[in-house]
Amino acid sequence: MSWLRNKLYDLGFIGSRKFDLPIICVGNLSVGGTGKTPMVEYIVNLLKNDFSTATLSRGYKRKTKGFIKADDHATSQTIGDEPLQFHKKLDNIIVAVDANRCNGISELMKDNVEVVILDDAFQHRKVDAGLNILLTTYSNPYYSDYVLPTGNLREPRSGAKRADIIVVTK
Repeated sequence: MSWLRNKLYDLGFIGSRKFDLPIICVGNLSVGGTGKTPMVEYIVNLLKNDFSTATLSRGYKRKTKGFIKADDHATSQTIGDEPLQFHKKLDNIIVAVDANRCNGISELMKDNVEVVILDDAFQHRKVDAGLNILLTTYSNPYYSDYVLPTGNLREPRSGAKRADIIVVTK
């Protein structure tokens, strides 16, 4: 059914929200690891010295709801494993989680953030990102794979057309 949802977005029946700041989306078409976390860290390190930078993740497997900014009390239970890794590893950035990415970006804008990197948001089309980076692994590229349950893709290969950049990892 992801193809139908994407078609509705493509045809304009479902709208995407554009924000007045640069938004970089890092994601993939497949389930499993393609190197999104190291790519987000790389992009943050490129930008954080020149721009007020934030990462925004869904907060996979966290036990909380809504918008949360990482602080000294953050745990994997409150913000999720990967956002916690960003928070501990990357200095001088804001790390936040919110399943509602539009709300999360709006909250981050209150902190005068100049650029937001969305982690694992390629299928989250409610946000119209200015740059979409699609990751695929060398050993199992998306163009040789199939949609679940036959393969490991979250959506059809044609979704790659939304990417501005495709990076082959690992």
